[in-house]
Amino acid sequence: MKKDAIGFSVALGVALAMLGCSDGAPGARSSASPASAAAKSPSATRSESDRKAAGIEIGAAAPDFTLKDLDGKEVSLASFKGKTVVLEWFNPGCPFVKAAYGKGPLRGAAKRAADKGVVWLSINSGAPGKQGAGVDANREGAKALQVESPILLDEDGKVGRAYGATNTPHVFIVDETGTLVYAGAADNSPDGDGESPEGGKLVHHVDQALGELDAGKAVSVPRTKAQGCSVKYGS
Repeated sequence: MKKDAIGFSVALGVALAMLGCSDGAPGARSSASPASAAAKSPSATRSESDRKAAGIEIGAAAPDFTLKDLDGKEVSLASFKGKTVVLEWFNPGCPFVKAAYGKGPLRGAAKRAADKGVVWLSINSGAPGKQGAGVDANREGAKALQVESPILLDEDGKVGRAYGATNTPHVFIVDETGTLVYAGAADNSPDGDGESPEGGKLVHHVDQALGELDAGKAVSVPRTKAQGCSVKYGS
């Protein structure tokens, strides 16, 4: 009986998280299930459908872009040439993002990266009217979640689609040469809350990749399965 109750509680938690991910807007893309994502182990090999969704290949030049931050200041990827840059797809209304910034892998991540001389940029590709979109929502979210990185708005979704960003959070790492060296989840916790997967060890993919780059090594796990809410692109 106790085991059944625990199972029901877990299922209810997943369902509530999925509901929180939906903005209820017509045509909104479905969210990835944290339970199903946890069941799939990260892998550098991908199916044809994965490649089509990826946007760009690992080892390819990262697409340049110029986006405005919440103060209207333009920020371009090219301006950070010679530095490692982390791009994190962000949505302040997404429960997975809230969990990741609450006690999960994104809490203090931008500061840890900055200590290594790494630039961290958060990008919101939500279209106007969608969950978590707009300057005001992001200002409030940044304050509530203690976001330490600049938040850039990509309301037409061009940058997100160019990179193949599918979820929030979805993290991409661009090395000093402007090459994409990592794409995927921040860690392997099933709900993005920093808890170890059942029967497994917690692996912070982003911290691991940055540590390897800092040591002059190649990223050992260049791609993992992103999980979380769907990016709220427009039509």
